[in-house]
Amino acid sequence: MVAHVFVLGHDERNGETLRGLPALADCELHPLLDVDRLVHVDEIDLPALLEEADRELNAFDGRVDAIVGYWDFPVSSLVPILCERRGLPGADLRAVVLCEHKYWSRVVQAEVIDDVPRFGLVHVDEDTAAPDGVRYPLWVKPVKSFSSQMAYRVTDDEGFRAALAEIQEGIDKVGKPFEDVLARLDLPREIAEAGGRSCVAEEAVSGRQITVEGYDQGDGVHLYGVIDTVNYPGTSSFLRYQYPSSLPADVVERITADTRRVIEHIGLRHVPFNVEFFWDEDSGAVHLLEINARHSQSHAPMFEDVDGVPNHQVLVQLGLGRDPDFPHRQGEHAISGKWFYRTFEDGWVRRAPTDAEIAALEREHPGVRVHLMAEEGERLSELPDQDSYSYELAHLYIGAGSEQEFHDTYERCTRALPFEIERRGGDA
Repeated sequence: MVAHVFVLGHDERNGETLRGLPALADCELHPLLDVDRLVHVDEIDLPALLEEADRELNAFDGRVDAIVGYWDFPVSSLVPILCERRGLPGADLRAVVLCEHKYWSRVVQAEVIDDVPRFGLVHVDEDTAAPDGVRYPLWVKPVKSFSSQMAYRVTDDEGFRAALAEIQEGIDKVGKPFEDVLARLDLPREIAEAGGRSCVAEEAVSGRQITVEGYDQGDGVHLYGVIDTVNYPGTSSFLRYQYPSSLPADVVERITADTRRVIEHIGLRHVPFNVEFFWDEDSGAVHLLEINARHSQSHAPMFEDVDGVPNHQVLVQLGLGRDPDFPHRQGEHAISGKWFYRTFEDGWVRRAPTDAEIAALEREHPGVRVHLMAEEGERLSELPDQDSYSYELAHLYIGAGSEQEFHDTYERCTRALPFEIERRGGDA
């Protein structure tokens, strides 16, 4: 019997990944709401999105067996609401919000682990200095945002006020619709008063960044991958994700133990998650950075390269109420990564690689896939979903047999990508 799986925010790139999974051969995938209605939008109207999704589901002439999604907010909140309405396997909305509300999540994390930086709540319209007990340098960010947007590292009160002024300009885009989600829950008084338009300040921590991916189907936490994140030297901007992790075994054991305690405490089940950490190699300190109540689609090609299938398989199997069947080290490559080819200055893209040039590059380097993020004629500062300090030109997925081959291939590929950026301000 065919299982009908509805994918909220379905897009062609991830659709190709899902359709190729042998474990999902008995599934038929159905788009639910267009990706352009949910991602890279200027306005998020949560009640309207729920109404549209219900209308599409009700119009389907068949059985709805699963509703899944792999995007951040609002998809991460819409999925549990829609699943609960239809009695389908899915995460509890409260558990999802406990992960996504950055301040509430910190409060809950600190109840069960010590590896949490000092933090405090910031009222964006009132506060002019860091919360008591939180020392500079620190990061200040909205309690709900994504892709490192509106996250600022500050070193004094002046920088703190400047960051809040910047955040005030854009906080409503996600903050207001996130309050629609909060209104569906019985919240602790402090969290209800904070709402979705406040910020969290956290003491800056540093070191090597690590991400743990896993799930809990109701029988305990299962972890299936640990990924390294490497930044451009001297910056907070990602250079690459790398799998498998090269961390010492005792560090991996420590961060996975923290992950299990926090996920069990939150009660996040029936959905993949990823948890990010920092490990300071000099001091040995470990700090939990954040919890995402979804798997990372960015990691999918890496899992496929190394383990044999992308992590999308876990997403759909959980959505169907099945025990995920995830292989280990059965892929074609020993190491894989997603590289972020960036520039740190604004400008106009006067020349970008053509489809033919990218295809030729991928033929020349088996195991390489290139996704352009900046097209000819675009201004870098107008690209969507960039971090606060840089601009992405392209993503390069690279599978290799060794660390040396991994790095050499990236260097050869970026030298061959014919970007031309005109460094000037103003209009085109």
